[in-house]
Amino acid sequence: MKPAEFQYLADLLKRNSGIVIGQDKMYLVESRLGPLAIENGCRDLDDLVGRLRLQPKGPIADRVIEAMTTNETFFFRDKTPFTEFESHVLPELIKARADTKRLRIWCAAASSGQEPYSLAMILKENAAKLPGWRIEIVGTDLSKEILEKAKAGIYSQFEVQRGLPVNLLVKYFRQQGELWHIDPAIKSMVRLQPYNLLEPYTGLGQFDVVFCRNVLIYFDRPTKKSILERMAHLMPSDGRLFLGAAETVVGLTPVFQAVTGKRGLYEVSAGGDATLKRTGTFGT
Repeated sequence: MKPAEFQYLADLLKRNSGIVIGQDKMYLVESRLGPLAIENGCRDLDDLVGRLRLQPKGPIADRVIEAMTTNETFFFRDKTPFTEFESHVLPELIKARADTKRLRIWCAAASSGQEPYSLAMILKENAAKLPGWRIEIVGTDLSKEILEKAKAGIYSQFEVQRGLPVNLLVKYFRQQGELWHIDPAIKSMVRLQPYNLLEPYTGLGQFDVVFCRNVLIYFDRPTKKSILERMAHLMPSDGRLFLGAAETVVGLTPVFQAVTGKRGLYEVSAGGDATLKRTGTFGT
């Protein structure tokens, strides 16, 4: 693949998804876009890029972006964030929201649904502590294709064996042949919709908890900062943010601060709203 064509693809991907790729990811581009090029009758990847240059927006461009999006996930991934949510964050919010009895959670990279469904199962297991509560889990992802899988709620034996405790598998899934179907009651707790984290965050509403795990690693520094500050604007003063183990807010923005002793868990900083006002960063 010619350097100029690779750079065009890299620019297209960053412009439309925020994801940054370098020349060291050439193998990834070839493995993921090679089949797409063949499917669209292109001679090679350079020919595919030629078509994108003629039509930078449209079905082919959308397929290219989806193909380059990483959708690695599994139930209760890394375990600790879910343990912290159940043992630390949820009890605090139950106490703080005793009057309103309302809780909203955003999974900002829902992928094929394992993360939001894991949270739904935790909340279902704690239902006795939440009588009369209105709970909404919103799962978003850039890829419409992967969200369709999430909406179906059907998983292979391999997928349910990755991180999902046996007792929850038996309780909340039904086996049909070699596939496992998640309980409709769990599915109904999650609202899934396509969303690009580069777009304005208007219309999403406020969230008490945001899971944005293993997402920021794909963005450059200015994009990370922008995403974090816009997320902070959607959260109350006692809101909680979960990031991946390899991610941090340190050196990016002061609107979040680490929760002492809780790796990967952040809270809205005191004075965070003032910081947003000074920098001119709002829900845009």
